[in-house]
Amino acid sequence: MEHSAIVELIRTTVTGILGHGRFEMREDLTALDVEGWDSLTHMSIISALEAAFNIKFKLREINKLRNMGSLIELIESKLA
Repeated sequence: MEHSAIVELIRTTVTGILGHGRFEMREDLTALDVEGWDSLTHMSIISALEAAFNIKFKLREINKLRNMGSLIELIESKLA
């Protein structure tokens, strides 16, 4: 899957969980930058991304995520 397709699917998934798209997809985007992205929605987003990409995250991988860039890299590594 191409990088741009991965980014778009992440954006679509996050928008669907949050119920809005009032954020700019960028490498340094964090949950603190997005209205409504709290710990509960974070886990919903992670679960939805696992389903969307047909992958599984390990807890230690989730704990290492720092921003959207690290999430994209993790997903790309699992799809490779």
